[in-house]
Amino acid sequence: MSDSTFRVKAVSATAAKTIVKARNFEIIVDEPENLGGTNTAANPVEYVLAAFAGCLNVMGHLIAGEMGFELRGLKIDISGNLNPAKLFGQSYEDRAGYKGISVKLTPDCDADETTLNEWLQTVENRCPVSDNLQNTTPVKVEIGKIAVKA
Repeated sequence: MSDSTFRVKAVSATAAKTIVKARNFEIIVDEPENLGGTNTAANPVEYVLAAFAGCLNVMGHLIAGEMGFELRGLKIDISGNLNPAKLFGQSYEDRAGYKGISVKLTPDCDADETTLNEWLQTVENRCPVSDNLQNTTPVKVEIGKIAVKA
């Protein structure tokens, strides 16, 4: 199967608020008031957790179907801890991102424990967002052409 390319485009609405276009959807990214935002949407690190939850949900249902059991529902509880000191330029000892992420999946199904353990391992192994969080992905950030005002 060939690679698929996913793309978003974004523009800053304010110093703390970003408008993101993904296909035909608009996603607002904002910070809470104590971080300079207006608290009108989730912040970037919350969206990372939300993307992870969404991916786990899709993969959980897909793989349950492949394994032959009905997943009637799935509760997903995800948390992560990070030290904002690097974000604010106060320290460079810790990394800027999450130090760790904890996930608890509570499936509503009739599968036995052995099946659920195999299901969980397969979900984690095949979830693209989990893969991105657990493995290094090459990232290239560059400056685009600067618009010059006449």
